Amino acid sequence: MDKSALQLTEGLTPGLGFALMIGLGLVFLALAYLIKRTLIRNTHDFISSNRRIGLGFGVGSVISVWTWAMAVMMSSAMTFQWGLSGLFWFVVPNGLALMAMIPLARILRKRMPEGYTISQFAYNRFGRSQAAASVVTVTMIFGILLEILINLKGTSVVMSTVFSIDWRVATVVTVCVVMAYSFFGGLWTAVMTGTINTWMITVPAALVIVAVFDLIPGGVDTVFAAVGEADEMNLSILDSAAAAGFGITLAFGLLASVVADQTFWQKVWSVRKDQVSRTFMWAGALFYPIPICLGMLGLVGIGYGLTATEIGGDIVAIGPYIVSHIGLPMTLIIAYTLVILAACYSTIDGASAALSSVVAIDIVKRFAPKTTEQTLFYITKASMFIGGSVAALIVLSGVDFTSLVLTTYALKTSILIPLVLAILWPRTNTLGFVAGVILAILIGMPIRSMYGELVGTLSILAISGITVVLGAILKPVNFDMDELEELITDLDHNAEPVAVPGRA
Repeated sequence: MDKSALQLTEGLTPGLGFALMIGLGLVFLALAYLIKRTLIRNTHDFISSNRRIGLGFGVGSVISVWTWAMAVMMSSAMTFQWGLSGLFWFVVPNGLALMAMIPLARILRKRMPEGYTISQFAYNRFGRSQAAASVVTVTMIFGILLEILINLKGTSVVMSTVFSIDWRVATVVTVCVVMAYSFFGGLWTAVMTGTINTWMITVPAALVIVAVFDLIPGGVDTVFAAVGEADEMNLSILDSAAAAGFGITLAFGLLASVVADQTFWQKVWSVRKDQVSRTFMWAGALFYPIPICLGMLGLVGIGYGLTATEIGGDIVAIGPYIVSHIGLPMTLIIAYTLVILAACYSTIDGASAALSSVVAIDIVKRFAPKTTEQTLFYITKASMFIGGSVAALIVLSGVDFTSLVLTTYALKTSILIPLVLAILWPRTNTLGFVAGVILAILIGMPIRSMYGELVGTLSILAISGITVVLGAILKPVNFDMDELEELITDLDHNAEPVAVPGRA
């Protein structure tokens, strides 16, 4: 495998790249406008889809928001860096993280059937504590912003690698495109475009990988032989360095990214009650082929002996680089680009919809309960634009993709144990919950920066968990989860349609 044979395919112009970005957005814009006219009557519809999402749309939308740019690009990047151990540690925890949501989702959907956000749960679970609710709300907003900017970063890397578009311009265009169509339909738009994106991610990805291996003389055998020659550990899934370097941190981070993410809790309260468990079970199982398939590009990169410097300095670019340089037909390169765009767009609009629900329920309705339906409706829409703009500014600072992902997961891990215990353990109290999250960040994050990912992650988990237990000992309580069923929402489910021109 001679890397000198890798040449950028002719015809991959910036104009084609912009056409793909904007064209996909226009398709979703038309769909979003249709959704607005037929399904969106009020804020309740905008942020929860009137709790009418079925199994098919539910599974598709969960897979799409879980298929971050990270899933389609970092799987190949970690394989490129660590070999099969990287692929193993990236893939296995991903599906399990979605499935682990099932028992928690069942409890809260039963106990809080009219819920909207996980911050709302914390508010009611801890005796209408503003401190507990604020900690969760800030964590959720920060996590949502990180999701958006990670996927903006992913889009910018792909478009700059494949089409030579300035990554800053690609970032701005992506924000404008996604915010434009997300503005109209809220969660319904995120669900339907997400389901479409799931098909756009899975089928083309498989075709592209098959074509890549077909272009290599000797195919799979040649690639694996070259990978083994580069380093025998590349063919092992038991490399302890991969586990310590990113695997364990990623595993807990993935679990935290589901449990401590309003994007998924929004799905819990929007999918039909009888389909919640099956939605997350099937989403977890059907997600696996995506990172496994695209991770193979990392092995191809190892086989060719490529270095990070040769692909632009960021190993996350290995997938786009191989696809655009190995000699694939233009149609397959476009298909791969649409895979990345679909993954990025679906996660960004899903996160934006989640942000709108947090703003509506946990900020506006809590601190200004007399806000009118029309005002609330437009505030939720404005929050999506503000969130996208803030995320874009952070991306434009030039932050490294892999570091961004691992830092995101470390921060989300700080709330994982306290939140799980709040749902499962009645003795969890406000003191332990709030202190657990804050101390895990204040103490655990510096430990992570000094001693690395593994020690840092385990420290964050230990500090947060021990603090919750100590809080329960110092101030014994025994919360009755049945009290959550008495939750009454301030949203008017039967409010008149808001600002939908042309409706009868």
